[in-house]
Amino acid sequence: MSNRQRYRELCRRVSLPLFSQDWWLDAVAGPDAWDAALVRDKTGIVASVPYVVRKVFPFRLLTMPRLTPRFHIWMDPPEGQKLSSFYSFEIRVLTELVEDLPRFDRFHQKYSYALTNWLPFYWRGYCATTRYSYVLPDLSDLDSVYSGFRENIRREIRKALRAVQVEVTDNVDTFLDLGEMTFSRQGLRPSYSRQLVRRVDLACAERDRRRILLARDNAGRLHAALYLVWDDESAYYLLGGSDPELRTSGAASLLMWEAIRFAAGVCGVFDFEGSMIEPVERFFRSFGAQRVPYFGITKNRHLFKLLNF
Repeated sequence: MSNRQRYRELCRRVSLPLFSQDWWLDAVAGPDAWDAALVRDKTGIVASVPYVVRKVFPFRLLTMPRLTPRFHIWMDPPEGQKLSSFYSFEIRVLTELVEDLPRFDRFHQKYSYALTNWLPFYWRGYCATTRYSYVLPDLSDLDSVYSGFRENIRREIRKALRAVQVEVTDNVDTFLDLGEMTFSRQGLRPSYSRQLVRRVDLACAERDRRRILLARDNAGRLHAALYLVWDDESAYYLLGGSDPELRTSGAASLLMWEAIRFAAGVCGVFDFEGSMIEPVERFFRSFGAQRVPYFGITKNRHLFKLLNF
């Protein structure tokens, strides 16, 4: 049995974060373009992490697929361990996961908040960059969550409530049209293809793991759109967009609040998915969420070192 097959079986047995589930990997990368590193002992699999293989002749890249902010390194330590014993277990299985990776010319992966120790990567020549997301870790008291918003966000929500109505739709193309307007305003092309988003949308819809929100005014104009996905533990702001000519209506803030309210009913955490872009970071920070660090780990070999990628 291949590692990929074993990993699929693991996904049936344990609750992994959304972006590391096998069906998500099938959607964003293709069923033959990803695999997993595994650590096994006599009890079975005790650690795993997926990766995506991309070939750009003559290079072999282990990289992140589109629309996937992070992978999760899953570990199953023995129960009742002392902290020192857990650290020993962690270092051992992380070392073995690194050794189980295939040959590559460039490695670039981002890992979930659960990874707080990247020493086994460092000891083998990898580098790490600290990145940040914003998370609302407890949605049980929405009044308290709302009171944590900055006043300008609450003001925008009140303004938007007078200007637009929130709709739920299954039409992903309506969302995509508005998303393209957002990129066009910045003179950019979307970082994802419509075909990719449709594949992801189909996979999520089949499992009831997505919600598309729209903000529309009485004249029928769409002001903003938001694409939310979730797993058993957390909801994630995946994509958003707004009409450049209607950005002052506050609709983007209202949709974020509606997404948070919805998330409170399906899981306990809301993850803004972070951004290293200053204006986006400032917007997310305004919702009173906790800043959470995570690691982006890289390693270049052969010609990639000379090319300084």
